[in-house]
Amino acid sequence: MERLRVGIIGATGMVGQRFISLLRGHPWFQVTCVAASARSAGKTYREAVGDRWFFDWQIPEDVADLTVVDASDVDTVAEQVDFVFCAVDMKKDEIRALEENYAKYEVPVVSNNSACRGIEDVPMVVPEINSQHLDVIATQRKRLGTARGFITVKPNCSIQSYVPALTPLLDFRPEKVSVCTYQAISGAGKNFRTWPEMVDNVIPYIGGEDEKSEQEPLKLWGHLEDRGNGPVIVNAELPVISAQCLRVAASDGHMAAVSVAFGKKVTKEEILDRWNHYETEAQRLELPSAPKPFLQYFDDPARPQTRLDRDFQNGFGVSIGRLREDRIFDWRFVCLSHNTIRGAAGGGILTAELLCRKGYIQAK
Repeated sequence: MERLRVGIIGATGMVGQRFISLLRGHPWFQVTCVAASARSAGKTYREAVGDRWFFDWQIPEDVADLTVVDASDVDTVAEQVDFVFCAVDMKKDEIRALEENYAKYEVPVVSNNSACRGIEDVPMVVPEINSQHLDVIATQRKRLGTARGFITVKPNCSIQSYVPALTPLLDFRPEKVSVCTYQAISGAGKNFRTWPEMVDNVIPYIGGEDEKSEQEPLKLWGHLEDRGNGPVIVNAELPVISAQCLRVAASDGHMAAVSVAFGKKVTKEEILDRWNHYETEAQRLELPSAPKPFLQYFDDPARPQTRLDRDFQNGFGVSIGRLREDRIFDWRFVCLSHNTIRGAAGGGILTAELLCRKGYIQAK
C-alpha cells in the first residue's frame, strides 16, 4: 500500500520525539509534517529541538530538515497530511478546541492527550481491548459535521500495564481493584538530565493520575448504546478501582501492583491460562506494530523488572508476575509496560494502524 502522510502535532516534546522515532521505516506511515508552538515555527526540526533530543539515536534524516509549522496553522498542516498524531502541552480546553478544529478540517486526529477522553462519542482505544468502540466515530462525525475528520484518543499511560492483565479475566466479574502504580519520569516528559531532583527519589503524587487510573478503565470496558443519534460509549459500573500513583526514579516503564476481588471464583490455573492464551484483534488483523504475544507471565518472583522487561515486544507488550492469593482480596500480581511506547506514542501508532485497517483513515 502507498504510505499515508502523517503529521505530528507537538513534535518537539518527548512524546512527539517518540512518535518520530517509532515511525522510522514504518510500512504504512511517513512523517511529512511536524508542528509545534509558534516559537519553533519556521525552524528546521533539528534546529527547533536543539539539545532537547531525548534519545541516544539521531533524529531521522527524513524528518530533521522538515520546517516546523505552527500547530495553530491548521490549514497549512491539513494540506500536507492524511492524518495527525497530537501530543501537545497545552491547557485542556485549548487542546480540545485544537483537536476539534483539525477534525473539522477533515483531518483525523489520533490523540495522546486527555482533553477529549471523557466525551461519550470519542473512542478511547487500546486495540487489543475495545476495537468495537470505533463504531462511535459515526456519531462523533454527526456532532462535528464532518465527513472524514474525527478524534480518537489513547488512554492514560498509568493504566496500560494492569488493564490488559485484567481484561482477559472480565468474565470472572472483577468487583474491586486496588492498584498502586510506580511511574517512570519519562511520563512527565523528562529524563534524569532535565530532572536531577528525581535521582534517588520517589514522589507520592502525580496530579490527576489517581483519578484517571480509577475512571479510564471503566470507559475501556464500557458498552455501546444508541441514544437516538447513533452509538455512544457508556462506562462500565464495575469494578470499583482505588488507585495510588507514585513517581519513581526509573527512566522508562510503569509498574503496577494489583489486588483484585472477583464475583466468581477463579483459580490460579485459570488466570494463567487466560493470560497465556489471550489473542487480540490487533493480532488477527496483522497490524504492523501488534505484539504477539501481547502478554507474558514470569514464574520467577523477581520479574518483571523495569530495566529487563520494559522493551518486551519492542515496548508494545505487557509483562506480568507474582500471581498469588491475597488475604483481603482474592488475587494479587504485578504488571509492567513501557509508558512512552505502549502507553503513549506506540499505542497511538497501533491505534492508527487499526483505524486504517478498519477504513476510518484513508489517503486523501
